[in-house]
Amino acid sequence: MNKHTVAYVRVSSADQNEARQLEALEASGGYDKLFVEKISAKNRQRPELDAMISHVREGDVVRVKSIDRLARSTSDLLGIVQDLSDKGVSVEFLDTPEMNVNSAQGKFMLTVMGAFAELERTTIKERQSEGIEIAKAEGRFAKKKALSPQQIEEAAQKREDGVSVADLAKDLGVSKQTLYTAFKTA
Repeated sequence: MNKHTVAYVRVSSADQNEARQLEALEASGGYDKLFVEKISAKNRQRPELDAMISHVREGDVVRVKSIDRLARSTSDLLGIVQDLSDKGVSVEFLDTPEMNVNSAQGKFMLTVMGAFAELERTTIKERQSEGIEIAKAEGRFAKKKALSPQQIEEAAQKREDGVSVADLAKDLGVSKQTLYTAFKTA
């Protein structure tokens, strides 16, 4: 039976670059087949992940740079690893070889580290939400007025004196619609 090394690379969005992961995989001895995905790992339904799991056969090795590239939640991570193990496929994590799942200790470490990674992501999201709420309360997300009350008053006077709205808007660096809206609300 021929043993194949299959690499799985994932970045969260199309504007992120997978070069760092590919470089690490090449340095680790390369791979026979590569699956690259540009999608969030918020859930387990990912086309390239599914294709990779379908592709591998007993005796193959799946090589991934780090556990967070394979899954974002502990339950997804363990489920994916279990699906691969059930097929007789081993999983190698380049950043944490002690978590390779070919031993009971590796499976234990994978479970613990996966739980820590999930906790860290949850904590970051909570802090981010708290920061957003504080910023909203302080008015940092409020839309700034394009024109000050003094500018609106001066523009209204110039308009009465015959200056066109187009010229006033150009002088103030705003659109005509912004100026009309300012006149209505003043």
